Amino acid sequence: MIPEPQTLTAEGTRLPFWKMQGSGNDFILIDHRRPFIKEEECPALVRRLCQPKFGVGADGLILIEPAAWADFRWRFFNADGSEAEMCGNGGRCAARFAYLNGIAPASLTFETLAGLIQAEVKGRRVKLGLSQPRDLRLHLRIPLAERAWEGHFLNTGVPHVVLLVDELAAAPVAEVGRAIRFHELFQPAGTNVNFVRVSGPQELQIRTYERGVEAETLACGTGSVAAALIAARLFGLPSPVTVRPRSGEILTVHFTPQADSFAAVFLEGDAIAGELIVKAMKVKIVVCIRDKLLQRGGAIAPYERLEKLEVVRPGGGGEKRECGEREQADEDRHPFLHDHLLREHLHSIYAL
Repeated sequence: MIPEPQTLTAEGTRLPFWKMQGSGNDFILIDHRRPFIKEEECPALVRRLCQPKFGVGADGLILIEPAAWADFRWRFFNADGSEAEMCGNGGRCAARFAYLNGIAPASLTFETLAGLIQAEVKGRRVKLGLSQPRDLRLHLRIPLAERAWEGHFLNTGVPHVVLLVDELAAAPVAEVGRAIRFHELFQPAGTNVNFVRVSGPQELQIRTYERGVEAETLACGTGSVAAALIAARLFGLPSPVTVRPRSGEILTVHFTPQADSFAAVFLEGDAIAGELIVKAMKVKIVVCIRDKLLQRGGAIAPYERLEKLEVVRPGGGGEKRECGEREQADEDRHPFLHDHLLREHLHSIYAL
């Protein structure tokens, strides 16, 4: 049994949600198979929930809805309330969310505005198939006020510009990213902007300015795919390509080159649903803190005094039991721990 998701009061209504992240991109996920959010209220609600400090805080919000020809349909909203066709890291989180909640099997398909997407869930790891990349344009001259940049364009479900740089740390992501995102060459849809450094024969480093978030994010799945495919076209990088985003959490891009396009494009990486990995113990423990520790204002004892932690084992018929701190909890189907609610209390206990 997976514990009930956390709730948030919105206009007096309890709104169940999960918080997940993939490679540092964080998302709010809502099971919306029985719709309860009014269509006209969606953009404002998304902006409110995704707002840091005052809301839950996230790069985007995902609604899981019923589908006629797939395991489910998703709707993906950027933090500014706009609806987007696709999001690679969000797609991986949605796939694992659906699997953990019994909505879909480990091998699944779901509907998006970019087409039908396939995914495979293996523990925390999710391998996501992307729609056919299109509109490849290399060596574009992009004139800006201070100088012209050479960029490369590819739509990997959403539009992306890739700029190759030698010094990634010094790249003007905010200033140049914002200018190119709204540049007339990429209107009316606009574009995401990726600053990329080729760091090895099969490795890239990347920083991304995301459309809809209107800021640099810790990672971008479809941007990582665009960067890998463009690097493969320009420099002959073979599949798979390792991509290191700003978060440091590695993404892997698989593909098959073709004469003028790419086939079998997959994005692979972890999709995390609130796990706490206690590194100091030298063992991995996925914990579900008892409800009493979630109460506002309640004190949490130092970790050394928590001799036993409550966990839920898969295949146990929903039975809860206790395990010692040295026992490794299964990471495949595990309890949901909402780190957003606990962060301020746990900060003094764990090095988060």
